[in-house]
Amino acid sequence: MNFKRLISKTLGVSLAAVLLSCSSNDTAPLSMSPIIPLPVSIVDADGAFKIGSTTKIAYSGNALNEVQKFSESIKSLTGLGLEIEEGATSDAIIFAIEANASSNAEGYKIDINTERVLISAPTEAGLYWGAQTFLQVIPADGTDSGLNPKFAVSAGTIEDYPEYEYRGMMLDVARHFFPVSEVKHLIDNISTYKINHLHLHLSDDQGWRIEIKSWPLLTEIGGSTQVGGGAGGFYTQEDYKEIVRYAAERHMVIVPEIDMPGHTNSALAAYGELNPGIKVPDDGAVPTERTQMGVAGQPTPLYTGRDVGFSTLDTDKPVTYKFIEDVIREISEITPGPYFHIGGDESHVTAMEDYVPFIEKAQAIVAKYGKKSLGWDEVAHAELLPNTVVQYWAKAENAIMGIEQGAKVLISPAVRTYLDMKYDSTTHIGLNWAAYIELDEAYNWDPTTLEEEIKREHIVGVEAPLWTETVVTRDDIEFLTFPRLAAVAEVAWTPIEKRNWEDFSKRIKYHGVLWENSGVNFYRSPKIDW
Repeated sequence: MNFKRLISKTLGVSLAAVLLSCSSNDTAPLSMSPIIPLPVSIVDADGAFKIGSTTKIAYSGNALNEVQKFSESIKSLTGLGLEIEEGATSDAIIFAIEANASSNAEGYKIDINTERVLISAPTEAGLYWGAQTFLQVIPADGTDSGLNPKFAVSAGTIEDYPEYEYRGMMLDVARHFFPVSEVKHLIDNISTYKINHLHLHLSDDQGWRIEIKSWPLLTEIGGSTQVGGGAGGFYTQEDYKEIVRYAAERHMVIVPEIDMPGHTNSALAAYGELNPGIKVPDDGAVPTERTQMGVAGQPTPLYTGRDVGFSTLDTDKPVTYKFIEDVIREISEITPGPYFHIGGDESHVTAMEDYVPFIEKAQAIVAKYGKKSLGWDEVAHAELLPNTVVQYWAKAENAIMGIEQGAKVLISPAVRTYLDMKYDSTTHIGLNWAAYIELDEAYNWDPTTLEEEIKREHIVGVEAPLWTETVVTRDDIEFLTFPRLAAVAEVAWTPIEKRNWEDFSKRIKYHGVLWENSGVNFYRSPKIDW
């Protein structure tokens, strides 16, 4: 069940009834709406627009796709099946593609008066984000009683656009596998908060999760298990294309990651010719008759533990580069987005003199197939291509090395954005090697002040990763993701001068009502008066 379908149970009760103790026929000012992420500008006006059974959904230009999605959402919200009518101008919610609506491609403007609502944007993506905002200001309970309930939305103007172009979340499907349906569920929930990139960590020591037709044992063997020894699983290329399509409908880009040269035991277990002779830790090794421990050229045991840093591809062999080229080619061919994530982290058993040329070759292959390389901050030890993006997760000095080479930085500091970190010492799942991250810690920071050398012009965006060593179910995903993902989403969207913890803490409590009524297993932070 997705958030937009459940807004009807929740958001509308918040402001008029609770914040201002208004009567059933009053509406709170538009600026009091519990919108997350907070828009750049909200200006109140007198009056309200009332949505009723005669209200039309109108459009101009290439806005029909967004209108159809909005029609489904508002029906779920209000129960009203509003007619779509091109060109309607009064008693209408109008969607318009207008080049001058915003100077930002993802920006939008919402103008509400007593006669109509106009949602305008220069692109379909902008209209989609505008619709997400408008759905958060519609009261769910009808403001007029009787057979023809109406839903009053306070008049005013919202002008909005994102601070950062890349606003992401990462889901690790390698440590524990999650089927297509669960990924779609996550996409629905995070798109509410204007997340526009979903980074899928598709391979690691414990599992290989995407079909590579030229190397079929990757999924047959490498995808057969997961942390703790479960059955594992993988996406066929058709599955992956369906995820890409579903995300694109919500203006979200899928970023595939194949981690290399480390975090590769699932590949080594499938194809021994890639193995330089690594030793798999005893705590999670699953030996079979076909495997040998520590023997070059032989398949490794599968691994179901949680250790990191013990595996590497054989960087000296030509077959390794044929392997990574085949993998990059097949995935790039079914990935319309601009990025291919090459990992590059925690490759502790790869000598630096081997690691550096490997990363340089991997970048060149990614470029050959028309993509930009993304890599964890360790990749900055290599010579970077001009369009490579460094994902700062651990060491600022690595990110700064990347900047000195002209690279952009994706901000993902583990101490602020890692969703797999526990909230506090009592949290029943998660890890704590980086920090305990309460909700206020996820909110109260500025990407531009983390390091003096990392300035606004160097930053492409912000991403919140969820590693899944301890995450097994949808409930686990939701518990660690919400409410912190909403906080990180506001960091990525809203200008720092507009952000305020006290204000956010009031708005987030009503999203807690939404989550509770929709069955989302969110963390009830003691920092919030839920």
